[in-house]
Amino acid sequence: MKALIKTAMLVAAVVVLPACTTGYVATWKDPAAEPVHFRGAKVAAVVMMQDQASRRRAEDVLAQEITARGADGVAMYVLLPEAEPSNEPETRAALERAGVQGVVVMRPVKTEQSLRVVPGDRLGPPYRSYWGGYFGYGWGTPWPWAFGARAPDVEVDTVVSVETLVYSLKQNRLIWSGTSKTTNPPKVERFIHTLAQMAATQLEKEGLLSP
Repeated sequence: MKALIKTAMLVAAVVVLPACTTGYVATWKDPAAEPVHFRGAKVAAVVMMQDQASRRRAEDVLAQEITARGADGVAMYVLLPEAEPSNEPETRAALERAGVQGVVVMRPVKTEQSLRVVPGDRLGPPYRSYWGGYFGYGWGTPWPWAFGARAPDVEVDTVVSVETLVYSLKQNRLIWSGTSKTTNPPKVERFIHTLAQMAATQLEKEGLLSP
């Protein structure tokens, strides 16, 4: 029976859902940190990605969202176009020269996938009832009838976790952090916009930014 179930799941059609849901699953704010308000202050937007083209696009979007909420957002690659952002002394010197007071860092930390069975209300006739429905249908087309004629009953969710950290450079202290999870993210451009908007909006709620 177990082998039959396993084989059926492998043969059954599996799809990636187009829907996208994003939200913070955990947030933290340092209660001991001095009050920080970045309105009018220069804040660096940092997105830690290996692909430089994607990183620059992401930092541009994040900087724009920060600026839209009262601070002066600037992409890290603009402040440090030549040196590697992983070089701490050079990065610190560049931010100090520019008068940066805060840093918002975003970094993808994990991607995972999970299978889930579609709820019963998503399965149309003859699955809605057992008697006068699935009983006759199921036994009319028993294994090894080939799957594929009906909608899939197993779906794959892709979940991407991203951490967002906010630092006060004056205090050299982490003042806020949040971990978001996005289920079935859209194309990279839309995903970046969604994450940047969500992060900036959350910082606005926390009183760190204001429109």
